[in-house]
Amino acid sequence: MVRLAAFIVLLIPGIAAALGIKLMRDSLFGHLFSPFPFIWMQFLGGFILFAAGLGFFAGFLLRRDRRSGRVADRFKKDLK
Repeated sequence: MVRLAAFIVLLIPGIAAALGIKLMRDSLFGHLFSPFPFIWMQFLGGFILFAAGLGFFAGFLLRRDRRSGRVADRFKKDLK
């Protein structure tokens, strides 16, 4: 059950990152979607979605690896 919850927690930012890539790609090809009034705003929204999804996923992996002790010394948290 815990693995399923972790999968769902990682699935949502993954979908957001995929949607961000799609929005950026469509703005480069000039296809504008209805909630965005300008192409540049669509690209910016896609970039924000992509960065947030990727950042959440990377932070999740870094936290997991820190707990198991599989990170390099520069990524270890100082306990001082």
